[in-house]
Amino acid sequence: MKDVILYIHGKGGSAAESEHYRPLFPGRDVIGLDYQSFTPWETGAEIRSAVESLKPEYENIILIANSIGAYFSMNAEIGGMISRAYFVSPIVDMERLITEMMVWANVTEEQLEAEGVIAAGFDEDLSWEYLCYVREHPVKWEVPTEILYGSRDNLTSYGTVASFAQEHSAGLTVMECGEHWFHSDEQMQFLDAWIRSREEETR
Repeated sequence: MKDVILYIHGKGGSAAESEHYRPLFPGRDVIGLDYQSFTPWETGAEIRSAVESLKPEYENIILIANSIGAYFSMNAEIGGMISRAYFVSPIVDMERLITEMMVWANVTEEQLEAEGVIAAGFDEDLSWEYLCYVREHPVKWEVPTEILYGSRDNLTSYGTVASFAQEHSAGLTVMECGEHWFHSDEQMQFLDAWIRSREEETR
């Protein structure tokens, strides 16, 4: 039985991004998931279903998750089926991110509870149902994980990701001047070298 790499994209991404990782894992299947929903409870169910369908066919499932895809994956209750994970610019504290967005949009909890959904003004909607779900379902993650973080990440602070890494015994690599969205040639070369280095350590 072979290993499989499962790629979970971030907001605005697609399963096609998984093709970038194929040369980094020679001899292994690489699969991207194009999830169709965007709430943690629905997307989590999609991810869990995908992992369950892969489990009988593959000896090891290695997860690569980008940005909010990492949060959705951690919320999917798949820990027992994943051998190890690579998180790129992960959202590791969704409650903090939502409450920070509320501050940016000048929205109080009382307003959000009363209205249910409020357009935040930067291509995001704030949802009281979403916030309540996040608070009622704290992340539980015990998978061996490596994290790549850009020092100029504008969604997650270094302190937040460092605390998560410490609490979950995850490796943390910081690219100086890296952004939340790893996309430039330099950033992608750094990402590739990071994965190759970590893969060498597992052999």
